[in-house]
Amino acid sequence: METKSGFVALIGRPNAGKSSLLNWLLGEKIAMVSHKAQATRKRLNAIVMHKNAQIIFIDTPGIHEKERLLNKFMLEEALKAIGDCDLILFLSPVTDSLEHYEKFLSLNKKNRPHIVVLTKIDQVDNATLLKKIAQFQKYQDRFLELVPISVTKNIGKEELLENIVKFLPEHPYFYDPELLTTENIRDIYKELLREAIFENLSDEIPYETDVIIEKIEESEKLDKIYAMIIVEKPSQKGIVIGKKGSTLKRIGKDARVKMEEFSGKKIYLELFVVVKKGWTKNRKSLEELGYIF
Repeated sequence: METKSGFVALIGRPNAGKSSLLNWLLGEKIAMVSHKAQATRKRLNAIVMHKNAQIIFIDTPGIHEKERLLNKFMLEEALKAIGDCDLILFLSPVTDSLEHYEKFLSLNKKNRPHIVVLTKIDQVDNATLLKKIAQFQKYQDRFLELVPISVTKNIGKEELLENIVKFLPEHPYFYDPELLTTENIRDIYKELLREAIFENLSDEIPYETDVIIEKIEESEKLDKIYAMIIVEKPSQKGIVIGKKGSTLKRIGKDARVKMEEFSGKKIYLELFVVVKKGWTKNRKSLEELGYIF
């Protein structure tokens, strides 16, 4: 049987559901999910096998524009994925206007083929869904297919995968079919810890934090992880730690649960909080944290 293999970029506005979709299609949680927008910062690859095809999904930051240097890096990551992939899935929550899709069309300079994925369809009635599908018809010559899905209600997965495979190039598999992701364990643990930070801190603070995994000591049944949480201001350090360390303990407990679910091992997690002034606006600091421009 001829095999197919290709790279599929997940593109959309912040909070369109890209990371949730990725975890749903993979059947494993590897991408950070948050109800807060702009949680995803870098591209992440996940590998889904479907029949005779290997689909390499690329999760990307949401398309947005802000002045902060970190946000410019995030936009650049999404644009690189648009330019490098074989196929794009443009995620459009069913309640959105078409302005985000029109913005995407203007950014898709190389006219990469794309499928429109209408997400969160469980949140509306059938009449609203049909109205939204009708609105997209004026662009029907621009997209290959339009597929409605609901991650929470498990609707549309098979149809979406079938449509993706239909448009992938014939090619030998790029990776071992047993692999779930090209990311290493350090990066996955980092994202799971970042997710715990987003869930336990409010307002702007999560956006001004990052994580460095300093060391991992792996054994058969236990991983020991030593990590630093980076903040921008001294005042944020106190908030992250909390009264008598309560907030930091809560973050650590949540992160441990996520890491144990992923790894199937016991996790020992030691956290420190460090101030790195203005790191989101400083190119050298960003590059030290792995954001390479």
